[in-house]
Amino acid sequence: MNIINSTDILETTIREKMPIILDILLLDRTRSTQKLKKNIIWANKNYIKYGNKSYSETSQIQSELVTGEMGNIIKPRALKSKEAQKERTKSKAEVFTPTWIIKKQNDIVDKDFLNDDLETYVKRVWLEITCGEAPYMASRYDMETGESIQLNDRVGFVDRKIKRINREVDDKAEWQRLVVEAYKASYGFEWSGDSLLLARENLLYTYRDYYYDKWLEEPLYGLFEDIAKIISYNIFQMDGLKYIIPFTEKRERIIETQISLFDTEEPEEKWEIKPGKRVKVMNWETNKMEFFDKGVN
Repeated sequence: MNIINSTDILETTIREKMPIILDILLLDRTRSTQKLKKNIIWANKNYIKYGNKSYSETSQIQSELVTGEMGNIIKPRALKSKEAQKERTKSKAEVFTPTWIIKKQNDIVDKDFLNDDLETYVKRVWLEITCGEAPYMASRYDMETGESIQLNDRVGFVDRKIKRINREVDDKAEWQRLVVEAYKASYGFEWSGDSLLLARENLLYTYRDYYYDKWLEEPLYGLFEDIAKIISYNIFQMDGLKYIIPFTEKRERIIETQISLFDTEEPEEKWEIKPGKRVKVMNWETNKMEFFDKGVN
């Protein structure tokens, strides 16, 4: 299968062509440190059927779990069976928006910025909430049919930024600088780890598509890696209601002792909710990680 034109980007192919890139796309930047790398988690039960606890909803997605013999298990929603789509809708309220609706909604927001100078336009910050496979950011394929969309017809907000850069910039170094700024200004979050990985892959190959369209050659490996790193910070896993990593909230039983020896009743059973792990995102102006909810509250 051709990784460039295919709706379903195979993780095995990424691993073979660009070792390290897949590892970057799987990182959870909130929980990772320089000494210890941690990955996004599955955050759904759709893969437990493979009979390995490594596919449980709280387990990290490791590259060996989605490559080789297991290289076909993660698929875009449009390529899943109808039964799988219905189950995801029922369990996670997962639905995807048709491209024509995405275009209309992005058009409404974008019309206020069309007169911006190029630098201002590409640096304007956008966030796609509960992003799924990130069609509002990069519409590589139609969410209903799974059919690939030609560059001229793509309607995501990252698409719009890079299209304008392609039209207005003919210096390769300046092109790359502005595209990097466009990616740094583009954010999205998602609960399910498989959808999040697909979103990150779509954004990475969106970069490749526009690079090739402009320069008629493939981008260097180092450029791919730079974009992948930005994506791994900006497209992150989060419970959008609580601004925490899914399943990090803990429910603990509170043990109460009897007040006196004459108190014969059993202490009432009480539970306490321990806060979950707050999600951090990169502030590219300071190059420091900040709590996501800092900008919300």
